[in-house]
Amino acid sequence: MTAACVIGHRVGYSRSPALHGYWLRTMGIAGRYDLVDIAPQAFGAFLTGLRTHGYVGANVTKPHKQAAFALLDERDAAAEAIGAVNTVWVDGARLIGSNTDVAGFLANLDAQAPGWDAGGGPAVVLGAGGAGRAVVYGLRTRGLDVALVNRTLARAETLAQYFGPGVTSHPWSQTPRLLKDARLLVNATLLGATGQEALAIALSDLPGSAVVCELNYVPLESELLRAARQRGLRAVDGLGMLMHQAVPAFEHFFGVRPVVTPQLRAALEATLAEARH
Repeated sequence: MTAACVIGHRVGYSRSPALHGYWLRTMGIAGRYDLVDIAPQAFGAFLTGLRTHGYVGANVTKPHKQAAFALLDERDAAAEAIGAVNTVWVDGARLIGSNTDVAGFLANLDAQAPGWDAGGGPAVVLGAGGAGRAVVYGLRTRGLDVALVNRTLARAETLAQYFGPGVTSHPWSQTPRLLKDARLLVNATLLGATGQEALAIALSDLPGSAVVCELNYVPLESELLRAARQRGLRAVDGLGMLMHQAVPAFEHFFGVRPVVTPQLRAALEATLAEARH
């Protein structure tokens, strides 16, 4: 039986096993997809020994995406440009990596908020971790300038320097000022997710035409998205990104390209609802 997994730390909330499991069942594939919790100090040995653990590939989630980047024999163009990896597969004796977060992020926005990038304009991105790197890269490919905000300013500065012109770094205290001109706000932090600190941010300064995008999907409707909808803003949840980024990963692991459908989303939403009870 072909086996793959998602590797992270303290990610018991992950719906990747349910997602890949749904495709395996509905497509009649004899495969398995596991969740593997690995602390940072043990991650390198596990990833480089992926085949010996019985896996043909793995998705990589927080906090390991940048660590994975340095451990591979080959990376695709997206991963090289971003400096982080979320999908790894075995090819003979070699480990190859990709970053499918970019495609997943953009496909989700295109599906839930059509025309969000029309005319370009500034975007505010909260968070300078692995997910934030993919978001910034994706927004730059669509022609948007990015104001990157992080509670540790030095980390935002490093990432802004990495991407160069069109990306600026700012302390958290400057968020209200930056929101006044933003056409898009993206939360790429864990703030507001279940079990994490609340995301203390007011949306009153955002223009009425702005889109608010949340990468977290547990809970499915975060306080940020609820506040956006109360203001009449278009709100994009993170479940779509999870589904879309998984499509190329599943194809690498199991050899068949799956499709994102309303039925898949309904099945994942049901698992989220069950977890609340």
